[in-house]
Amino acid sequence: MTSVDEALQIIKRGCHELLLEEELKQKLMSGRPLRVKAGFDPTAPDLHLGHTVLLNKMRQLQDLGHEAMFLIGDFTGMIGDPTGKSVTRPPLTRDQVIENARSYESQIYKILHPEKTLVMFNSSWMGEMRASDLVALAAKHTVARMLERDDFHKRYNSGQPIAIHEFLYPLIQGYDSVAMKADIELGGTDQKFNLLVGRELQKHYGQAPQVVLTMPILEGLDGVQKMSKSLGNYIGIHEAPNEMFGKLMSVSDDLMWRYIELLSFESLATVEKWKQDVAGGRNPRDIKVQFAQEIVARFHDQAAAVSALSDFEARFKQGAMPDDMPEVSLIAGTTGLSIVQVLKQAGLTPSTSEATRMIDQGGVKLNSEKISDKLLMLMSGVTVVLQVGKRKFARITIL
Repeated sequence: MTSVDEALQIIKRGCHELLLEEELKQKLMSGRPLRVKAGFDPTAPDLHLGHTVLLNKMRQLQDLGHEAMFLIGDFTGMIGDPTGKSVTRPPLTRDQVIENARSYESQIYKILHPEKTLVMFNSSWMGEMRASDLVALAAKHTVARMLERDDFHKRYNSGQPIAIHEFLYPLIQGYDSVAMKADIELGGTDQKFNLLVGRELQKHYGQAPQVVLTMPILEGLDGVQKMSKSLGNYIGIHEAPNEMFGKLMSVSDDLMWRYIELLSFESLATVEKWKQDVAGGRNPRDIKVQFAQEIVARFHDQAAAVSALSDFEARFKQGAMPDDMPEVSLIAGTTGLSIVQVLKQAGLTPSTSEATRMIDQGGVKLNSEKISDKLLMLMSGVTVVLQVGKRKFARITIL
């Protein structure tokens, strides 16, 4: 059986801030299963590894015997989370919320134990709340406290509008903790204010305040910007095994440890041994292979992980091209298409500026030959193989 100190060590792994540790210790000493809350607004139904940082922590808490409460904010999703936004965010329609919420349910069980997970919707209690109840809830917080939140403060001082309904968002997120009787709430570092509102509201309603555990925002493959689909530095959990494996192998040796800390389910003892092995001369690539196989197996299966390693070694150790590269047809017209447009339209780069950057860095090959001419034009009637970096290939026909 895991001791309280051992449990604390596991819970604190990778976390940014724990408020308050002594309160968590007391809750753990009670011996009862704790109610662990994490809320997700159904605004981006396709998850990438950055989104799974919270889910991984919930899984660790499940393995310690606690109850995961996965909250889908279908009610708050219709308000629109203002966190970190410089302008009022358009709310989702009810149909959009429902469609996106369903997609979450099909993805979270790749990480969480289904039998230990309670999926909840905050419309269950907010939809029943009367106008008088909402006014009473709003009376438990002040405008001055709301303006302490960094994004609200900046918008107010710069004269940008803040709609009244945006103040309701942290209040409702906080009230969710009351309705769910949460013992612990998980959130990203950008959610700290909202999570602390939950603590205060629980005190108002006579409950023991939840412990707040904030998790860092995971950097993308570039090691600089947060992982984001729009920045093209992400690893989607629905990506093909070979693509997922290749992207993980491209992570720098330093960033690898950050990914392992936040994404791996290997024990702390195992990770510490890996670090000692690398310090003693072991190639970090060996650790990266084990980690990449773990992640591919989690979101696909073990056979896919083995196959992905074989494919990676064939392509990048022996220089082979993949047999199953995408086939793309592009319409050029009479003037042809520039190489940067081809790269963007074929999905090999997220933008023409990124295509230009990759060419400048020598990261683009045409029919296995490195190219440097950013003004190169491809005319209709030709078929070429383009490669960007080590992982991305496409056979492209210009029509």
